[in-house]
Amino acid sequence: MNEAKGKRDNWSGSLGFILAAAGSAIGLGNVWKFPYITGMNGGGAFVLVYLGCVLLVGLPIMLCEFTLGRHTQQSPVGAFQKLCNKSARNVPSARLIGLLVIFAVLGMICFGSYGYAALLAIFGILIFRCGWVSVGIVSVFSAATILGYYAVAGGWTITYIFRALGGGLNFVDKSAAQEYFKSIAGDPLISVSAQVGFMLICGLVVWFGIRRGIERVSKILMPILLFMLFILIIRGLTSPNAMGGVQFLLTPDFSKLSTEGALVAMGHAFYTLSLGMGISITYGSYLDRQRNIFLSSLAVIGLDTLIALMAGLAIFPALFAMNMDAQEGPGLVFQVMPMVFNALPDQIGWLWCAIFFLLLAIAAVTSGISLLEVCVTFCIDQFRWERRLATLCATLVISAFGIFCALSVQDWKYIPWLQQALFTAFGEVRGNFFDVVDVFNSNYLLPLAGISTSIFVGWIWGTRRAVNEIRHGANNFADIHIITLLAGLKNDGRRPATEVVWTLASLWGIFIRFITPSAIVITFLHAIGWLKLGA
Repeated sequence: MNEAKGKRDNWSGSLGFILAAAGSAIGLGNVWKFPYITGMNGGGAFVLVYLGCVLLVGLPIMLCEFTLGRHTQQSPVGAFQKLCNKSARNVPSARLIGLLVIFAVLGMICFGSYGYAALLAIFGILIFRCGWVSVGIVSVFSAATILGYYAVAGGWTITYIFRALGGGLNFVDKSAAQEYFKSIAGDPLISVSAQVGFMLICGLVVWFGIRRGIERVSKILMPILLFMLFILIIRGLTSPNAMGGVQFLLTPDFSKLSTEGALVAMGHAFYTLSLGMGISITYGSYLDRQRNIFLSSLAVIGLDTLIALMAGLAIFPALFAMNMDAQEGPGLVFQVMPMVFNALPDQIGWLWCAIFFLLLAIAAVTSGISLLEVCVTFCIDQFRWERRLATLCATLVISAFGIFCALSVQDWKYIPWLQQALFTAFGEVRGNFFDVVDVFNSNYLLPLAGISTSIFVGWIWGTRRAVNEIRHGANNFADIHIITLLAGLKNDGRRPATEVVWTLASLWGIFIRFITPSAIVITFLHAIGWLKLGA
């Protein structure tokens, strides 16, 4: 389908859209990160806080992004361009923010933070030149750079599938598992080739477009992912002492949950739903106006949360059955879980291990294709390229960037010049280039895009216009009293319309204008170390 010539692709129905959007949210963050941060922050208490954060931060922003995309039928950059051209308020508001950024640059120069001052200066110039469109530019840039290092981890999952099938992951102690992972991640040939292979898989899917590519693959992979998770849960629950893991995951113990843990939950809720990356705007742009985007948002968030909890039920019972530490940290997936499966008494640990890493690979691919689609849609809409040319160029550029991430996983010995450049600019370099890109996106770009999107919809474009868009496919979103809805009386028809005040739309407007951006700001300031809260 030649999208560059006006024949825009679209989803065939709500199911395909929901599965694809859920697939973008369901990634390594659910199966890899959620279990270990749950283990490090008190188990069930952390889960409850996380669920609250999903509703507090995730749902309002996701609904914003779907609304922007469907209303404009454009990529993140095109969406902000189209809406800014219709509102004169965007110019002074953007210039005010740009002025504040310039003041911040001067302050950082005074304190000797030249690297951060340079980054802020670039962002300030971008705001002055492009206005609110800079939010879309930041989102596309984030998607591209995130995919660059995400593809490295995705390549590891594919490598581990073949190693598991070949019996190469039969570890008996933790040190052997650690050394094996280092040998994989530190080998430039393996790491780079796996990363490029992962990108080729994502590129092949996106090559065929929305309906014939992303939607078709999502309808196949998502049920497979759920089935494999179910199988792993059954195997874990049938192990001795498995109920200890279930209790750890589902029983709240708030004495073990610190303020730090609560902020981690909020940050993860934002990251795991793929917010601020332009994915929801991009996927929403291929959605027709008959679809209920409010219910679709609830379905996506519900599936994402379900997968995260199922991953916990697949991992923690097995950990407790084998007397493994539930607070392992990032090494839980690639180092501890192979040991757990190898120790299972049924003598087919290699098979369970292969299933587990196939599950991880599927989760990584569904997220990878959504990140790549953001960049491809941008090229189609902004440059009028055909999809195949846009896919080829985006895949090649992101793969080239990802090579630097793959080469730096263990240390900087393959790219010392880059380390020196970063050290000169910022005075210190924590971790490797893989870590630097991850931290820069997670702690800075994504919260910045999320806050800006919330402010733009709530104050610049306006919640009234946004609600009018949401009404298409969700007629009662702004007309049903929340108490009436909860009481099951939404079809009563006797309450005068003038009394309808506390509707879903009014509650969403309050969140998107005040509560959600404030929550993101607090999380952002804590993540960068500017806000210290008690335990």
